[in-house]
Amino acid sequence: MNLILLFDDDFIAPQQVVLRDRRFQHIKQIHRAAQGDTLGVGQLNGLTGQGKITRLTDQEVELQVTLDKEPPAPLPINLILALPRPQMLKRTLQTIATMGVKTLHLIHSNRVEKSFWQTPQLQEDKVLEELLLGLEQAKDTTLPHIEYHKRFRPFAEDIAPQLAQNSKALVAHPGPYPECPQKQQQPITLAVGPEGGFVDYEIEKFEAAGFEPISLGQRILRVETAIPVLLAKLF
Repeated sequence: MNLILLFDDDFIAPQQVVLRDRRFQHIKQIHRAAQGDTLGVGQLNGLTGQGKITRLTDQEVELQVTLDKEPPAPLPINLILALPRPQMLKRTLQTIATMGVKTLHLIHSNRVEKSFWQTPQLQEDKVLEELLLGLEQAKDTTLPHIEYHKRFRPFAEDIAPQLAQNSKALVAHPGPYPECPQKQQQPITLAVGPEGGFVDYEIEKFEAAGFEPISLGQRILRVETAIPVLLAKLF
């Protein structure tokens, strides 16, 4: 935990917080902090800064906080992702939060099993847990926004063209396509399929919506690997 994230209900005064949950346990057991120590803190969807421990007991920690710095700048990207397998979804959510993706569209596709949409990992509290872990890792406070699309065709025909407007729209797919562009200075809309990629019909729909297919080469990567590779190349 590189940043202690603070929520509105942690505050007992404008610059004073009390923590009793896993954050308290982490401060005590991992940081091995003591009264008077200073830790990096940040308010969810707000500023970052420092928190000085003013009281530490077996049940709670109290910090005097100063929030005066902006969080890291977000990546200028709309990420469209075919819903991964549940365990891969957990890791992927952490990754996108850590790397600065702030808008994620989870979509259905031909190679996504319908049962994936029933996983407990899509419950609001489970999704939030993974995103917070990613933010803590990156010392970020801005929570990503996620939208869910269980039907591919309405998304591809109605929403994808809107997302592609005023951005460079790309769909990553195995095949004889141009390599992923690098060091872009413009907003990007990026679609990433399931393992094995989208089916031909889906690629055609993305192309009709204004997306350009790109490739990462001959190797077929897991989604959790492909996303950080793509983001690192693009930005």
